[in-house]
Amino acid sequence: MRDSAVGAKQLALGRSAAERVLALPRQAKRLIMALADAIAIPTALWAALALKFDRFDPVIDRTLAYFLIATGSALFFFWALGLYRAVIRFMGPRAMVTVIAGVTLSALVLALFDRFYSSHQIPITALGIYWALALPYVGGSRFLARYLFLRRSGAGRRPAARVVIYGAGTAGARVSTLLLGGTDYQPVAFVDDNRSLQGGNINGIRVFDPDALPDLVRQRRIDRILLAMPAVSRRRRREILSHLEPLGVHIQSLPDMSDLISGRAQISELRDVEVSDLLGRDPVPPRPKLFSSCIRGKCVMVTGAGGSIGSELCRQIIRLSPTRLILFEMSELALYNIERELEELANQERLEVEIIPLLGNAHHRHRVREVLSTFGVQTVYHAAAYKHVPIVEHNVIEGVHNNVIGTWYTAEAALETEVETFVLVSTDKAVNPTNVMGATKRLAELVLQALQERTTHTRFCMVRFGNVLASSGSVVPLFQEQIRRGGPVTVTHPDVIRYFMTIPEAAQLVVQAGSMAKGGDVFVLDMGRPVRIDDLARRLVNLMGLTVRDASNPDGDIEIQYTGLRTAEKLFEELLIGSNVAGTDHPMIMRAIEHRLPWARMEEILQELLVALASFDCHRALDLLSASVVEFRSEPQISDYVWTRKALLPHAPAAKVADFAAKRRLSEAGKTSTGPGPTGG
Repeated sequence: MRDSAVGAKQLALGRSAAERVLALPRQAKRLIMALADAIAIPTALWAALALKFDRFDPVIDRTLAYFLIATGSALFFFWALGLYRAVIRFMGPRAMVTVIAGVTLSALVLALFDRFYSSHQIPITALGIYWALALPYVGGSRFLARYLFLRRSGAGRRPAARVVIYGAGTAGARVSTLLLGGTDYQPVAFVDDNRSLQGGNINGIRVFDPDALPDLVRQRRIDRILLAMPAVSRRRRREILSHLEPLGVHIQSLPDMSDLISGRAQISELRDVEVSDLLGRDPVPPRPKLFSSCIRGKCVMVTGAGGSIGSELCRQIIRLSPTRLILFEMSELALYNIERELEELANQERLEVEIIPLLGNAHHRHRVREVLSTFGVQTVYHAAAYKHVPIVEHNVIEGVHNNVIGTWYTAEAALETEVETFVLVSTDKAVNPTNVMGATKRLAELVLQALQERTTHTRFCMVRFGNVLASSGSVVPLFQEQIRRGGPVTVTHPDVIRYFMTIPEAAQLVVQAGSMAKGGDVFVLDMGRPVRIDDLARRLVNLMGLTVRDASNPDGDIEIQYTGLRTAEKLFEELLIGSNVAGTDHPMIMRAIEHRLPWARMEEILQELLVALASFDCHRALDLLSASVVEFRSEPQISDYVWTRKALLPHAPAAKVADFAAKRRLSEAGKTSTGPGPTGG
């Protein structure tokens, strides 16, 4: 007991000493390294002379001068080559090259001094012995200190995760150096498809064939596999992930190469596998002519600039050299965040773009018109919308007001100020909609197509696509958070499928589609193959090193619960109404040929909608949606929270509420000086 207590005390003292040294100022640590070298270099020279002359007191003249020159020259070269700027805990092979260069130059200076000033007192073999001894003295002392510091600092902590690095290229080598300098991860092996690398060693770690992974995982108790291939195509990454998934090991990866190049991420930042890797879609590079024709040298405005799509549109647009970028956003916090990000981006990349953040709501027609006319806006990307299906279903009036009336007012303002191009960001939920959100977005499309009849100056178009990864409300971040918490992962239905696209890819295609508009176009993006959400959830569980708990595996880690389809949610989404579609100048953008409404009829519907919204008449608003969007049939039971609660009040039963709304509607219609009265839809 006493021996163990003494041992524990010594361990604690050693750890505290190491921690005290690590806590010293950087200059103090450099001084310690220089003092250690000042001892090691003369010691190596003395040992070399003693071995050569076979005596402890070497017989040479001007002994002190030799020792001073050897020590002074070595310290100077180490300093000039940056050895004292290296952090011991993160030293790698490059530091050893610096040591070799410094010792070699020191031996050369010593040889020159001996030849020209001391009559060849030291044989060349003695200088060779000095060189051979100084290398392990100087270099070995640093690697020994590195080992001791890491061992002390890691003592008492949880064991390091044992890691296999997939990719033995430059990125993999750099990551292994970083991991070896820390205490959280222990690189055990590399794997690489390149046969010329297999069997070799990098930083003392062997490179294996990927086929050896199952044995490595089992025999060496691997905890994680790190993908160190930032430049590999997404399709190839998907193939690799399919190969790794059955291993049941947590998979992580380096950031994308674009993020590394732009400085948005560091090579040391490890990330869980992203769903874009699972989809395996390689984005098509944008076509420069299409990408910039509506933006370069123009004043551009993005509504909903702080949202998922709106903010990415801003990031893409600002790099295309507009003269001015107007951020139009109703959320003060979202506007502040995107403005700050874009200002930093403009400073970093030296972009000469005037960024104007404006608070405002697309409902406010006069505000929008004043903004467009004051700044001479030429291109508008209208991304402001309510898009969460259940929320809009429970807030019918506001959903219609924002998605339909907001789009109409913004488009009317664009007409009045002669904006050149107006692009509406739409959704696949507008096709054969079963919910209020989808119906409002389809009606917004019809509004723009009808408005096209009234102008030859402004080109209206809309771009329709499916779900975007990592957007607000996306299912993917929810799944990842549920898995980290230990489950359960909630899936609405085992057969639900969705289309997915990354936010940057969607934004690029939106910009390019707007350049091809002729007027009233509905553009549809090629979303690739639909994804089964249940399969997606299961793959995410497996790639995070866990297993699904179900009837066939009752001891699994994460349970998947099926919660049932949400209000007005569909099992699958579509991108086209019918099958009438034409190609465009871009392989991933199609032009849909669909039915329209004439402006005279659309104006009637919009005026009646205004009356219904003003009187909070959910029934009438939904009837008008059904009348204008022929594919939509509203549910008999209204889900609007305010409407249903008001109907339950003792003093306002449902019949009285409906009667009140009808009277209010007629009253408002009588007061309306412009536009026709109710027509019954």
